[in-house]
Amino acid sequence: MKIPAGRYLIRSFEDQDAAAMAEHVSNPNVTRTLAARFPSPYTEEHAKAWISLCHLEAEPVNFAITENGDLVGGIGLTVQRGARRRAAEVGFWVAEAHWGKGIATEALQAFTDYAFSRFDLIRLFAYVFEGNTRSTRVLEKVGFTYEGTLESSIVKNDEVYGELVFALVRPQIVP
Repeated sequence: MKIPAGRYLIRSFEDQDAAAMAEHVSNPNVTRTLAARFPSPYTEEHAKAWISLCHLEAEPVNFAITENGDLVGGIGLTVQRGARRRAAEVGFWVAEAHWGKGIATEALQAFTDYAFSRFDLIRLFAYVFEGNTRSTRVLEKVGFTYEGTLESSIVKNDEVYGELVFALVRPQIVP
């Protein structure tokens, strides 16, 4: 699957992305404010296992962000279940060498459009570590609004952080 994102392309992960993903995600500057879903150190074997899992998704929700064919980040959805089934958490990361180019903003805008058109969603939300001003700015540029702070909700590397909650709500159309 391919989703045009301005100067970038969001596409399904490919086997050849494993080395670049391991390199980028091994960088503690990239993972410092990401949920602990990434083991540290992050090896090429971890990346290969992740890519294999992505290939098994019945409905793809995890994608690579690429520039000129090279992996520069990742973006994905966690669609909720039950009473929250029309909401999804969105997450993204960009390799440090590519920070400041607007990649995350362009990717998130395109991915938001994709998510709302592909899934029966009325709400996208994201959790951001307190102090992560880059991700906060990306979310605000795309139209997400700040909803509140979850105090002391994350422990990462033995440090306690609060999480900012951002959401983008699509107006529900009632027939």
